[in-house]
Amino acid sequence: MLALADDLSGAAETAVALRSPARILLGPVPASVASAPGEAVVVDLDSRQLPVAEAARAVRDLTRTVPAGTVLFKKVDSLLRGNLSAETAAYARGGAGVVIATTLPAARRTVRGGVVHLDGVPLHETDAWRAETRPAPPSVAAALGDLPTAPVPLTAVRGAPGTLREALRARFAQGRHPVCDAETEADLDAIAAAALELGPGIRLLGTGGLAGALGRLLGTSGESALTPGDVVRPLLIVVGTAEPSAREQVAHLVADGAHHVTLTTRELLHSPRRLAPPVAAVTVVRITGAASPALARRLVAALADAVADAAHDCDLVLTGGETARHVLDALRITDLRPLGQVHHGAVVSLTPDGRSVVTRPGSYGEADSLRRIVRALRPAPAPAPAPAPAPARHVPTDPTGVAP
Repeated sequence: MLALADDLSGAAETAVALRSPARILLGPVPASVASAPGEAVVVDLDSRQLPVAEAARAVRDLTRTVPAGTVLFKKVDSLLRGNLSAETAAYARGGAGVVIATTLPAARRTVRGGVVHLDGVPLHETDAWRAETRPAPPSVAAALGDLPTAPVPLTAVRGAPGTLREALRARFAQGRHPVCDAETEADLDAIAAAALELGPGIRLLGTGGLAGALGRLLGTSGESALTPGDVVRPLLIVVGTAEPSAREQVAHLVADGAHHVTLTTRELLHSPRRLAPPVAAVTVVRITGAASPALARRLVAALADAVADAAHDCDLVLTGGETARHVLDALRITDLRPLGQVHHGAVVSLTPDGRSVVTRPGSYGEADSLRRIVRALRPAPAPAPAPAPAPARHVPTDPTGVAP
């Protein structure tokens, strides 16, 4: 299997969801990527913020020489961000068709009537795109631009055996790529199975939810147990997301005793400083202050530069796919081996030199997300067993029953 993602947290999410031995490669990679039998190769193209033509080229270069028999999957953002239209058009070239399903049940993101819903609210009516420079698309088809698509309603997805497969086949016969409604993992399982039944040449495109369906159908291993490494290093947490939930997540760590470092957007853009290697067991670094979305990529690059010296001998927790990629690029790390996840999207991987790296999308996780990640990497030692009570001391008595 070959999977492509436009950012690193999405690549890691996909690698774990596929439930097979996997490698995550940080592109650019050779035009022809080889994998061992039963192994999934997941490539982070780092293309979400690239110019449109470059993003499309990155996808096209990797998909035009895929060996026969390879299952192809393209991971996309469940909020439809990034160069979705250009990358999907490039992905469709050379294939017999693309089955599209952007539902992510684990994050309560569903598709009904071809429209992404967040907790039941249409995406374009929420503020989920507040950090973007343009408005959210009103539908999946709109996000795909000029790509010819056709909807597949829930009635077909949940229809009698064979109904969905024939519905997909009919869309392809019309020269259109099916956009499937879905709400549950069972819906995604049905979509993945029907796509695979159509045989070689059919490509899949969707969120980590669809990757999970492929994992349940084709995976060769179950969930891995997370076991911290033998070497205990300082733990550096870099929060590079503008999500409002980040502040509360960091507050939980500070309450647990983490050393907190704030870097303002102003100093990162105009007078950046480099952090010395952390002395605390757990250090969390967060950006504060407002900035234009147009400056986001520059801010993330400056943040990665600021923490690079401190990160060299640390285990890492990196929130936001672009933040994660910039930090690992600064450390010259080009591949990862995924181990498992703490919670959905919070993926633990190993670097070639044995360090733990946790990646997590910026929009994921409850208020205790970072706390849970830290406790998974640094579990509290089991309490020592209480000493057994001393045996009662026998005191001899005289015949009257009075102790001498």
